[in-house]
Amino acid sequence: MIHNGRSRKLPYDPIEAVEHLRAADPKLAALIDRVGPFTLRLDPAPSPFESLLESIIYQQLHGKAAATIHARVCQCLGGEPAPQLLLDTPDERLRACGLSGNKMKAVRDLAARTLDGTVPTHAAIKKMTDAAIIEHLTRVRGIGPWTVEMLLIFRMGRPDVFPVTDYGVRKGFALTFQRLPKTRALEAADLPKPEVLLKRGKRWAPFRSVASWYLWRACDLAKDKPSSGRSNIE
Repeated sequence: MIHNGRSRKLPYDPIEAVEHLRAADPKLAALIDRVGPFTLRLDPAPSPFESLLESIIYQQLHGKAAATIHARVCQCLGGEPAPQLLLDTPDERLRACGLSGNKMKAVRDLAARTLDGTVPTHAAIKKMTDAAIIEHLTRVRGIGPWTVEMLLIFRMGRPDVFPVTDYGVRKGFALTFQRLPKTRALEAADLPKPEVLLKRGKRWAPFRSVASWYLWRACDLAKDKPSSGRSNIE
């Protein structure tokens, strides 16, 4: 995704986090040396409703096309998306913005669950645990755990989120911790199962978000090309 606006400071000390990871895991420390400084900057943090609305629109679309549709939806809703306004908008207008039938159902469910309190306000969500946020937000149609994990890492700055189903995290783990044949490309069978990551990741707590960022960067080093750090589609 491409987000506009000024980035925000992390709510934890990145130097402390990196030092902890170095001391906890020599192999991860070697990756950190190869990657360099931890440079994650938080995306702008609109309300959970706005964040999830954007996430739903971006699913299964390339960035430029998704950004165009997202901009159209926001314009259709007066520039500042609001749950009741979305519910009051006819299907024809949302379809004209580029939303598919399934996405219209998803964004309407999001709006309804925001109004009934299932999706918390910006003030309320900051006081919730990671597990509680995932439990609440995945009740919304079209929102799975991975989408919420990305929100926790890149918008809320939670330090100990470990998206073990993320393709990039699994690939970065394989490149860093597994002995892989150098004569062929990485295959799906080479990717570790989530339980393998969870076992190794115990030593990285309470900074597994930072470890995940470095695993994403391991993929960048392998292909010599920067990536967004988010690699799943729900």
